Amino acid sequence: SGRKMSRPELDRLRRDIFAGRVQAVVVFPVDRIARRLRAGLDLLCDWCERGVRVVSVTQQVDVSGTPGRMVAALMLGLAEIEWEYCRERQAAGIAVARRDGVYRGRTKGTTKAKPDRAQELRAKGMSAPEIGRALGVSIRTVFRYLSAGA
Repeated sequence: SGRKMSRPELDRLRRDIFAGRVQAVVVFPVDRIARRLRAGLDLLCDWCERGVRVVSVTQQVDVSGTPGRMVAALMLGLAEIEWEYCRERQAAGIAVARRDGVYRGRTKGTTKAKPDRAQELRAKGMSAPEIGRALGVSIRTVFRYLSAGA
């Protein structure tokens, strides 16, 4: 989404670029790389200095050249402003919901007991869908529990 700069696939891409295995990066909009202007520009400039061509599909621009970097800077700046406005609107909405007594916040996450229980049920031979139904979680969450305990 671009909100966090440490994301598994982005980290892998960075390693591949550093190792010289990538010659071009195609992004949908430039702001999917980063929501913050400085972080995005630092990343794009680093890639361009390594000879990687960066192309944005939606803006139809190659950000590897000087004009492209200018467009990327503009798009990243607008993305940062939009992100801040979104946060402000969210905070305002939460304040109204709290005032009206309807805000509950995020539902509580998992406890340490659920991953442990998933491991126990797996050891008893239950399948992931069965474990999911028993714990009231998705199959994806079951696999996350099982891989965390491995």
